Amino acid sequence: MVEITTSYQGHLRCKSTHGPSGVTLETDAPVDNNGKGETFSPTDLVATALGSCMLTIMGITANTQNINIDGTYAKVKKVMGEEPRRIAEIHLDITFIQPVSEKHRTILERAAHHCPVSKSLHPDLKEVVTFHYPEE
Repeated sequence: MVEITTSYQGHLRCKSTHGPSGVTLETDAPVDNNGKGETFSPTDLVATALGSCMLTIMGITANTQNINIDGTYAKVKKVMGEEPRRIAEIHLDITFIQPVSEKHRTILERAAHHCPVSKSLHPDLKEVVTFHYPEE
């Protein structure tokens, strides 16, 4: 179990500390929700967590399958919904730099869709994931 401590700093900003490492991060309310938008919002972190989780799970899979995915990156776009205000969609464009065989593409894509963050999100949240591979 990992413990994270979050404290309200005022002005719609929070500071969180990761217990095991002591690393901190701050969140700010977005401009469209009365904040300054000077750093990640809590919902930005959810979208970011999905992208980094997919890359991490693909990395674990790549290591076990001896696939090189170094340099692979994800661009994440979050779409907010109204009534209730929530994340309605997360769009991820995952781009591979290294060549990946058809067989390995299937393995990596399946792994990405089984990341723990994806499995933890509400089923009404639409995940749109597009994989991009280099021309071979």
